[in-house]
Amino acid sequence: MRAGMRPTGRAILLSLALLSAGGAAQAFDASGEQPKPMAAQGSLQVAFTPGDDIEGLIAETLGQARKQVLVQAYIFTSKPLTAALIAARKRGVDVRVLVDAGQLNKSGRDRIAELQHAGIQVRQETRYKSAHNKVIVIDADNAEATVITGSYNFTWTAQNKNAENILVARKNPPLAVKYAANWMRHFQDAEAYQ
Repeated sequence: MRAGMRPTGRAILLSLALLSAGGAAQAFDASGEQPKPMAAQGSLQVAFTPGDDIEGLIAETLGQARKQVLVQAYIFTSKPLTAALIAARKRGVDVRVLVDAGQLNKSGRDRIAELQHAGIQVRQETRYKSAHNKVIVIDADNAEATVITGSYNFTWTAQNKNAENILVARKNPPLAVKYAANWMRHFQDAEAYQ
């Protein structure tokens, strides 16, 4: 592909097919064994900054949560996403947040204080040099299960200044259950935020 050209949908699908067929090295899980491939299901939505309103997409998706929202954030300073999480909590949704302790000490305390004031449980990850996950798991235990992940930090800068990406995987309970299990493992290792 020539420099400056954007890949077509067909080229992207072909690349994904090659990767899933073994064209790239597989990652190993904690047991040293290769993770098992999962069947594709549901729908995928991608967005990029600059250009797309990722913050709005995430907030809209959070608005569809009915039972639970699990957040893993490297940095969390977004006012609209704070408001969306608080709105979910007010609807009776179980909302829990994990944040990187090192980044939290640099920024984001105001948003985290707002979340806690709204009754949202927040824990900080201190075990790792960087808890670099950017993940939201919504309603993992039902047919509408959704996973949001990508490079996008939950910040104004990510939306307005950075080149970022996000993937929203909807209606994929097995994927959401995997992400929720990983989230819970991190949650159990994390410390309460004071």
